[in-house]
Amino acid sequence: MKPQISIIIPVINEAAQLADKLQALQALRVRCELLLVDGGSIDASATIAAPLVDQVLHSQRGRARQMNLGARHAQAEMLLFLHADTRLPERAVELIMSAVEQGAEWGRFDVQFDSPQAIFKLIACMMNVRSRLTGIATGDQAVFITRQAFQAVGGFPEIALMEDIAISAALKKIGKPCCLKAKVVTSARRWQHHGILRTILLMWRLRLRYFFGAHPDELAARYYRRQ
Repeated sequence: MKPQISIIIPVINEAAQLADKLQALQALRVRCELLLVDGGSIDASATIAAPLVDQVLHSQRGRARQMNLGARHAQAEMLLFLHADTRLPERAVELIMSAVEQGAEWGRFDVQFDSPQAIFKLIACMMNVRSRLTGIATGDQAVFITRQAFQAVGGFPEIALMEDIAISAALKKIGKPCCLKAKVVTSARRWQHHGILRTILLMWRLRLRYFFGAHPDELAARYYRRQ
């Protein structure tokens, strides 16, 4: 039986928390297929994932490249791109399929962080409001796209950074995103590790430079320099 949704999970060195994240998706395998795309991990990510997903695919490093490979191997007509550190809300499949039945070609969920700190509630609120106003979805929001729409825009541009913003801009020409109010829960670990204010300022600066034409390779070098 063909799955309703192909859930595509790009990873790189996520062994420490991957088993727990994939266990949370097991109940969905009755209706969905899970495709994990490893971008050259040097840890045990692929080995840990193997019994918990339908396919483990191997790709060159690069989130856009990994997600495009997953889409090429997907069986379903609906594609859901999920970060390894993001947890889907209850009834995610029903919410997506209902949106499609009502004519949505693509969309995303609202987001919240897995930290009780008030600052993360504010950051999440700002991300969700900005997304509604601009029609731009970020990868943390678990973007879903019909196969037809995905192919119409040529998939994710295989750029080093900002691939989520780039594909959102292309998809907006097809139709407005469906902004689901149900919340995915994403990890605050990188924000906490690198400093909350520093991360906010960095992301604002990178996005501003991208909109003014800076090359994604240049932006990626700046972003990953902090890792």
